[in-house]
Amino acid sequence: MALPWLTVLKHVPWSEVIANAPKVADGARKLWKGVSGKPDEAVVDEHEELAWTTEPDPVARLVARVAHLEARLGKLGEQMRASSELIDALAGQNAQLVERLEAAQKRLKWLSRGVLGLGLALLGLALALLY
Repeated sequence: MALPWLTVLKHVPWSEVIANAPKVADGARKLWKGVSGKPDEAVVDEHEELAWTTEPDPVARLVARVAHLEARLGKLGEQMRASSELIDALAGQNAQLVERLEAAQKRLKWLSRGVLGLGLALLGLALALLY
């Protein structure tokens, strides 16, 4: 049972997987930081956040708040772009693995048919020699 998996694993482009591993790991780390809820230094600046709360003028406070929200929205957009790149890289690797698996499955099917044919031919030859 383990033989087909060994065949598949032999045909995996490990050099490409290993070459892309640091990029995927960095992307996953950035994605995890963004999703885990732990604020990164680049995401939340305490002085920037407090600036809109200490304004005496309500209009200036709203303007500062909108500027703060726009900056956070831009940072969230960067996180989304990084997440999209990571997902794209993972999808590409997944597609390559699926292609290799399908090719190995086709080869296994042809080999099993060939072995079955050879087995039948040897059985026929053995029966012919016995009778």
